[in-house]
Amino acid sequence: MSLSHHCHGCLTRRECLKLLSASALGAAAVPQVLAARKSESHPADYVDAAKLRPRPEVRMSAAIFEKPRPYWLGWPGTTYDLDGHQKEYKARLADSSRRLGITTQLEARPINDEAGVGAFIEKLKTEKPHAALIILQEIHCWPWVNRVAKEAGVPLLVFAPVGVAFTGHVLRISREPGVYVASTLEWAAVEDGMRMVRAKRLFEETRVLWIRRNERNETVMERLGTKVRAIPRDTFNQRFDKQPVTAEVRDVASDMRRHAKRIVEPTHNDCLNSARAYVTAKRLMADEQANALSMDCLGMVGAKLVPTPPCMSWAMLMDQGITAGCEADLFGAFSLMMTSYLLNRPGFMNDPVPETYKNLLIVAHCTSGTRIRGFDKPAAPYILRNHSESALGVSVQVLWPVGEPVTLVRFSNANEMIIDTGKVVSNVQTPPAGGCRTSVEVAMDNIEDCRDVKGFHQVVTLGNHRSILEGFCQLYGIKVVRSPMFRPEPEVKKA
Repeated sequence: MSLSHHCHGCLTRRECLKLLSASALGAAAVPQVLAARKSESHPADYVDAAKLRPRPEVRMSAAIFEKPRPYWLGWPGTTYDLDGHQKEYKARLADSSRRLGITTQLEARPINDEAGVGAFIEKLKTEKPHAALIILQEIHCWPWVNRVAKEAGVPLLVFAPVGVAFTGHVLRISREPGVYVASTLEWAAVEDGMRMVRAKRLFEETRVLWIRRNERNETVMERLGTKVRAIPRDTFNQRFDKQPVTAEVRDVASDMRRHAKRIVEPTHNDCLNSARAYVTAKRLMADEQANALSMDCLGMVGAKLVPTPPCMSWAMLMDQGITAGCEADLFGAFSLMMTSYLLNRPGFMNDPVPETYKNLLIVAHCTSGTRIRGFDKPAAPYILRNHSESALGVSVQVLWPVGEPVTLVRFSNANEMIIDTGKVVSNVQTPPAGGCRTSVEVAMDNIEDCRDVKGFHQVVTLGNHRSILEGFCQLYGIKVVRSPMFRPEPEVKKA
């Protein structure tokens, strides 16, 4: 899926693509669409999809913990270049903070006594940052870390470079809710923790439109802090009916067709209707001050209220970091937000089908983002199809890369997440198969029987992301659930 249509009318297509590919990505690591100058293509009511994604303030406090110098007979050892490593970690922290859009306040001097620890805790209580980071530089500082974890009242990230921890030091604290411990030399693990903090803030600053039934209200999702605004289902189809075929609609439809690997059923008019749904969704979210949506699209199609399901429209939104969920499945939408906010890539919410002959899981739906390697990476090839269940409009068959790992994630509720992993085996064609257009066979990891995979409408995302997802759950007190490794023994009825 090309992003060039978002800049059409403000720059030439070639200039736009050149700028998008050459420019550094912003703090949220999603494509930053250039601001459009006024033109026929971008009138005053034009909605830039990139601006629908929240941009929250994220504040962190950080400190280096060491023991009074000079060191003697203790890890990391007297040969350890303490000043050199502290200089390195300060530079890395500054760089990560800049790239992730996090304001990090590092204590001016390392903390090396009980009084300093107490003052740091009081500062955290007063300033209430969104998280704290401790960089450990001596193995006997762990009691201070435990004290911060218990008393400060903020999520805690701990970087313990190899040489400052034994298994006993991290065994318990690394499994405590509200704490993320990276016992490693890899700074990427620390940055993962920072991404968790940013993702939580994105959840907290998101309003998701729940488009279904005939009600209007707003609630806040427990633990995640996301605002959920319910609006009547007819709001969307009535606005769609009033959406004309504008220059923007024509541009979107043209790009949709131009960048497809193949077009099977959809007509030019189908693509125009799909583009109208995309523009309608953007404008509705802008008017409602919302950042995501989940809609009873299948019910709308069943009632013949729209000439096209919004499958392709949702794919375009998800490629820009805007969650667009199917079937008014609210926790499906939250799962899509998780891959978007934490992993910086769209997810693929699906119906799970067991393939019992080959013992595989088939994940199938009629919409999937195409930028499955990341919002800043090239799109996967896709084929334009109609919606398989109704033979209407435009849906998308995204061709997932065979042999690559995937992660399945699903919020069962706000306090529990299913996390499983597997590998892409093939893309299933419809026909000969029935079901949804994007249909991918997955060999599950460490699951003996494909029928035992937990959940429905799981969200599949490219890559093995179990570690960072479990870290997020640990940091924010969410229970992790995995599908059973072995097939349960059948119950034997007593005579």
